[in-house]
Amino acid sequence: MRNLDTSPSTRPVPARHRRRPAVVLAVVAGAIAFSLVVLLAVAVAVSRAATVDGPGGAGRLLGTAAVGAALGRDEATGEAGGVVPPGTSPFDEDVPAVSGLDPRLLDALQRATTDATAAGVVVVVNGGWRSAAYQEQLLDDAVVQYGSRTEAARWVATPETSAHVHGDAVDVGSWDATSWLSGNGAAYGLCQIYENESWHYELRPEAADQGCPPMFRDPTEDPRMNP
Repeated sequence: MRNLDTSPSTRPVPARHRRRPAVVLAVVAGAIAFSLVVLLAVAVAVSRAATVDGPGGAGRLLGTAAVGAALGRDEATGEAGGVVPPGTSPFDEDVPAVSGLDPRLLDALQRATTDATAAGVVVVVNGGWRSAAYQEQLLDDAVVQYGSRTEAARWVATPETSAHVHGDAVDVGSWDATSWLSGNGAAYGLCQIYENESWHYELRPEAADQGCPPMFRDPTEDPRMNP
């Protein structure tokens, strides 16, 4: 009688066990392929929602409402929500805080910046469009800094009332730039709105002919802050 070696290292493996790795690999590969298809579809949808052909050329950015609907920007924080990288120019339209500004405000700011640069003045954007989530974050930080919501309201608006959330306000630097805009901004329709915020400018088109309106001492005097 022959002596058969039946140790685990030489015992035949049933066919059903040998096929299992191949089945697992096929399932994993299918899941990866499906994920890639979904990601590609989302990317195409966002791209179509964010750009449009027009007088400004192919790929010109739509308004913040359309982009917000595609990307959920109201909930965004960080740079996507309006945080501005240091040294950002009014011409850096790849930065959401700049591209999210009302087109008329951005045009006026860029024209002013061109003339200020010719005069040797550097204009940078320190604040522009902001998501509601980022504005709320700034308000919460101000409450901590100033000790109460009432005092914080002199410096930071709520997401519901902030002109930044609607793309209607820009905070500029340097100090030379604020000084230059104080004397020349009205010609472009750019007006300082609050006495305590020399950096905060909004578009007032009539200012080119009539001058800027009187400033509020701080945002708490602005009727828009108390709807």
